[in-house]
Amino acid sequence: MVASTLEKRSPADVRTASHAPTDDGAARSDRPVGTSVGLSLAAVGSRVAAYVALTKPRIIELLLITTLPTMLLAERGFPSVGLVVATLVGGAASAGSANVLNCYLDRDIDEVMNRTKRRPLVTGEIAPRPALVFGVVLGVFSLVWFATLVNVLSAVLALVAILLYVVGYTMILKRRTPQNIVWGGAAGCMPVLIGWAAVTESLTWAPVALFGVIFFWTPPHYWPLSMRFRRDYAAAGVPMLPVVANDVRVTWEMLAYTVGMVACSLVLVPLADMTWVYAVVASLLGAWFLWATVALLRRARSPRPGVKLGEMRLFHASITYLTLLFVAVAVDPFLPV
Repeated sequence: MVASTLEKRSPADVRTASHAPTDDGAARSDRPVGTSVGLSLAAVGSRVAAYVALTKPRIIELLLITTLPTMLLAERGFPSVGLVVATLVGGAASAGSANVLNCYLDRDIDEVMNRTKRRPLVTGEIAPRPALVFGVVLGVFSLVWFATLVNVLSAVLALVAILLYVVGYTMILKRRTPQNIVWGGAAGCMPVLIGWAAVTESLTWAPVALFGVIFFWTPPHYWPLSMRFRRDYAAAGVPMLPVVANDVRVTWEMLAYTVGMVACSLVLVPLADMTWVYAVVASLLGAWFLWATVALLRRARSPRPGVKLGEMRLFHASITYLTLLFVAVAVDPFLPV
């Protein structure tokens, strides 16, 4: 009889019974307390991870790679640990703010592109309004942080960087011109100005040369990625240069920007009194990256059936180039003149 009664109970009845009040009035649950707490912590961790993903940590990491060496060069040694930490935290917050707002504004095209369709605003892990609030709060925090713990000039430059990326690139240029990444990429050059201003409370031609290095580096860094995901950008209606131009024209333009990048890296030698060690390293790295760009141009001019163009090799080479060049910038102040 008992077995027959249990068989007739619906799953809903079973769930209700499992949470029925006990004799002392408390709700009874078959789930162990530790399991509930574990699930809650996992949910919180997942939500935090989603918000962090909105800030695009890899891009922030690349920006900070250029900030610290610039501070070492400006100081001609080690700045105070407090200043370094304050500048890097403020820089991460301002870059994170710009990236979150970019995700908020671009969520419609992110949904179309395979490369970005797993971003939290697309999957629904985070709703648009909380993301917008998060981006604005991060930006305000970064400006107050810079103005209070670093200096006003660095705060102004951080504000310019956010506006360049969010308004200049995302809202105005990205969906309107094939040269979007060229001018919009200026936002990614701002960390060197911020780093220099954090140390000296001023700007000179030396950080402008470093700004030029990153400015000219951006197209040969980003366009290979755009070539790889050309169909994604075309489907989203974003007129990246590789979408509207053939590979030969794109690689020719990358070569021109690469020449400008190498020139700026060498102009830094007299402007910042760099040693011959930096001059040699910059020359070798520049020659290597020029060779890689020319190799891509040759493959674009004479494509072979079944052979990949190899644009991602240049993309990864660009990251290696910038990293090693700024390592040389960081080491040079400690070398004997």
